[in-house]
Amino acid sequence: MLLWCTRLNITMQTTACTDRVVGDILSSWRYDISGITPEMRRDYEQHLVECAHCRSRQRLHRTIDVALIGLSTVSIAVFLLALAVIHRVQPLQHWALVDLHLWQMGFVLTMQAAAIAGLLISLMTWVLVAVATPAPVYLAEVAMAQARVLQDRIPEELRERLMRNVA
Repeated sequence: MLLWCTRLNITMQTTACTDRVVGDILSSWRYDISGITPEMRRDYEQHLVECAHCRSRQRLHRTIDVALIGLSTVSIAVFLLALAVIHRVQPLQHWALVDLHLWQMGFVLTMQAAAIAGLLISLMTWVLVAVATPAPVYLAEVAMAQARVLQDRIPEELRERLMRNVA
């Protein structure tokens, strides 16, 4: 990851935008063109194909967006696990009581409140990132591209059988 970020930073430093006006517009939109009309989108997509600087900036922004969504998703899972350990899961609850000395009720309530607060903050962060960034659209596009690649790998005979079964 560090090597990729270093390479991306070198690419951004050594290249300049081929069209400063379009580059400035794209940078003000955080290189997100998913919400504009198809007519306008073609010009910006063409610029992103031609301009290495803007393409690397867009890749950096999408990487940050996906990392934020991923980090908040992991955080939600960790806080749910913490709540399960404190409250519900019997084998884990026994481990917590014996090894972590969680038999003092005040400490348990404090840990539970902290886990609930962390869960709520993580949920709010996930929603804000999902609404404020094009990460969900980007992830859907990546998933569709991967599905097309996998579909192309299916042998023709099997693909025909699958199509007959679906229809």
